[in-house]
Amino acid sequence: MRTLIFTGKGGVGKTSVAASTALRAADMGLRTLVMSTDPAHSLADSLDMEGPLGPGPVRLTPYLDALEVSIYHDIESNWGIVREHFSQLMAEQGVEGILADEMSILPGMEEAFPLIRIRQHKEADDYDLLVIDCAPTGETLRLLSAPETFKWAIAMLRGAERFLVKPLLRPMSKITPGLNKMVAPSEVYEAIDNMFTQMEGVTSLLTDPHETSVRLVMNPEKMVIKESQRALTYLSMYGMTVDTVVVNKILPLDQDSGYLNHWKDIQQRYLQEVEHSFTPLPIYRVPYYAEEVVGLEKLRRMGVDIYGDTNPTAILYEQSPMDISKQSDGVYQVRLKLPFADVDQLDLFQNGDELVIQIGDFRRIMTLPTSLAGLEAGQAEMEGDWLSVPFYSAAVSANGR
Repeated sequence: MRTLIFTGKGGVGKTSVAASTALRAADMGLRTLVMSTDPAHSLADSLDMEGPLGPGPVRLTPYLDALEVSIYHDIESNWGIVREHFSQLMAEQGVEGILADEMSILPGMEEAFPLIRIRQHKEADDYDLLVIDCAPTGETLRLLSAPETFKWAIAMLRGAERFLVKPLLRPMSKITPGLNKMVAPSEVYEAIDNMFTQMEGVTSLLTDPHETSVRLVMNPEKMVIKESQRALTYLSMYGMTVDTVVVNKILPLDQDSGYLNHWKDIQQRYLQEVEHSFTPLPIYRVPYYAEEVVGLEKLRRMGVDIYGDTNPTAILYEQSPMDISKQSDGVYQVRLKLPFADVDQLDLFQNGDELVIQIGDFRRIMTLPTSLAGLEAGQAEMEGDWLSVPFYSAAVSANGR
């Protein structure tokens, strides 16, 4: 199953591009699901449906289904027993109602559930293509970093159960009435273990370019281009492969656009900047339509305009943003592609078997392979668009490498 993730600055038309891509694939006979993870859903509006989509797939055409993720539905389905226990604990401390429910949601949980759906559909093999209409760029980056954040929170709870609750607190709770209310029953930790298991493999699915590609949607405008450049940097930092750029809402050169004629020259200048900045990524251009792109027929036209005869599920650009190699002298080299990265905002340090990379407000904690876990990171350098980090053994480091 291929997964295509569409993101971009708010208002660039990524929902329309995502929906038209899904419809184009479905018209080619591929079993397709288009899924909105944006809290402010607009997928149903784009499809011109009378009512909102639900959290379960709705059949639109023989090969196309659609849904809008409901975080409340996912929490109740996957986390209900845990949420209930935490709510009871909060109530014991005088915290009740909606505040208690909100405090029972772990960091990264809201973003983790949509990703779990990817793995579930992958295992079920019920679709050939999963198209994800994401929230604007910042929310998308939170979504893609969720596996690391959420697994850390889950691992903390599992550790507490293994080393404190099970051997000490649960036996004591049987003879201490007050403690009995505080200790979670085994069913709670079974639910936690189940969530941890479901998160396993999600990161590898997201970072495998044969499985998952991100497609950036933008308009030919300065602020949008700059945000897209930053998004490409951050997505590469998280190990995600961007395989194409879709430039939407381009004014036609051969028609009189009235007071927008001046914008044509501005757009053409920015289109040259897009070509220069994002090459060698394929760049698809979408015209500014005379009517709003709403409903299956107009989305179908957009899909044809974007892809033509190209299979929308094809891997349009395959270079992985991360490379690990062993040098002839036994030194390992980790290279991470970070185009447009501001070196002044780049921070990197090693913490045991983890490599922590931070650019501005965004941080990635990358678990090192076993072969690198016992080595020491050397001086990192930028080589063009690539951040290069050498790893040495302790003996080599002692010799002054």
